[in-house]
Amino acid sequence: MQDIGHWINGKLVAGTSGRFADVFNPATGEVQARVALASQAELDAAVADAAKAQPKWAATNPQRRARVMMEMVRLLNRDMDKLAEVLSREHGKTIPDAKGDIQRGLEVVEFCIGAPHLLKGEFTDSAGPGIDMYSMRQALGVAAGITPFNFPAMIPLWKMAPALACGNAFILKPSERDPSVPLMLAALFKEAGLPDGVLQVINGDKGAVDAILDNETIAAVGFVGSTPIAEYIYAKGCANGKRVQCFGGAKNHMIIMPDADLDQAADALVGAGYGAAGERCMAISVAVPVGDETADRLIEKLIPRIEKLKVGPYTAGNDVDYGPVVTGAAKANILRLVETGVAAGAKLVIDGRNFKLQGYEEGFFVGPHLFDHVTPDMDIYTKEIFGPVLSTVRAKSYEEALKLAMDHEYGNGTAIYTRDGDTARDFAARVNVGMIGINVPIPVPLAYHTFGGWKKSSFGDLNQHGPDAFRFYTRTKTITSRWPSGIKEGASLNFKPME
Repeated sequence: MQDIGHWINGKLVAGTSGRFADVFNPATGEVQARVALASQAELDAAVADAAKAQPKWAATNPQRRARVMMEMVRLLNRDMDKLAEVLSREHGKTIPDAKGDIQRGLEVVEFCIGAPHLLKGEFTDSAGPGIDMYSMRQALGVAAGITPFNFPAMIPLWKMAPALACGNAFILKPSERDPSVPLMLAALFKEAGLPDGVLQVINGDKGAVDAILDNETIAAVGFVGSTPIAEYIYAKGCANGKRVQCFGGAKNHMIIMPDADLDQAADALVGAGYGAAGERCMAISVAVPVGDETADRLIEKLIPRIEKLKVGPYTAGNDVDYGPVVTGAAKANILRLVETGVAAGAKLVIDGRNFKLQGYEEGFFVGPHLFDHVTPDMDIYTKEIFGPVLSTVRAKSYEEALKLAMDHEYGNGTAIYTRDGDTARDFAARVNVGMIGINVPIPVPLAYHTFGGWKKSSFGDLNQHGPDAFRFYTRTKTITSRWPSGIKEGASLNFKPME
């Protein structure tokens, strides 16, 4: 069995803690590898090496750092098929979905090619008599990222690329459930020209997370995962004096107005609700049709679409719509929440609880589920299921539908389907959610905008990627400059304006 270690100082190294976690093949349920779980001593040593390498990297001019990003884009395109196959084998998602995962990370690397422009400061000539003022953006030093299992390429690239482009060294702690792709990305960064030690990949569990939060050298931490862990990391990181951004859970609503194109809405719900087996923080998990007639027509259109979904291993190629969930524990949690919905009185229109795939009976496959007549007090509504389960909550009016999205504790993403521009504009202006789709089911912003939710979906002042990433991974220094010109003012103890 393969043992997966860490990426330290430009090479793969074995773990020394003696602790390991199993890495499963989600399609078969078999353990395909063991991943080393780093000790605090291993993490601290990697951080110390990164701190030694960082000053020379920060002194490299932004244009040369941008050229590393440019070459990384080429290498990601070159190795797209190889990366996607490994990603699918460990995560379970289909090859096309895996390539989408990589592509959306690649686009952030592309954005980082603009580092020379994004790192420019400001300048004011003659702010006072013979006085100029200017600012510069400088790297923080060593930053760290703690990333989730569901996007093992995209989220690490969202974290690594901007941090490195800004001149920081970076410590990545990826999910121990699918650790191979982040290690492959580190090797590609080296091939692209990144100096050894500037990027370290440390595999681990909560022990490694706490070691990151307790390490005094690490100046900033970014996290994506569940809300309870986001709250923990944010609180502890801030208490330890770090700059912290944490992105948590979601319960994304899609409101379907009576005037919407219901075929378009149904197609969008199937794609956004069941793609990647629902293991997306931007998945639509709640459909909110306005009016019973709209709801009845929507359910009628959803049923045949959902029943046609093909569930299977990624090796089946284009014959599969979505694959297994990542672990047996994830599958058990999804089915437990489905049972709570049935017990609470929701109508289970499509029941995927007994789904079995011939030849893959031990795999972590979950059939598609569709609930109707869900109410806001039910666990299947309040909790993030992170599986192929779509809940339908019927609203009597637009205002009631809007209130559902606004009252939920999560505020990651939401969408509305309508032909009415006034309704769409009102929704976008009023809803207290970070990312809005208007006739777009998964409103993930492109790389040159920023990604981030509101309420308990996000903790911190700045979002991921886009200009916010360069703000997060740098600090501003402002200089007031005057050169002697023969003017003798004498000493003054007064605080006075620059006139």
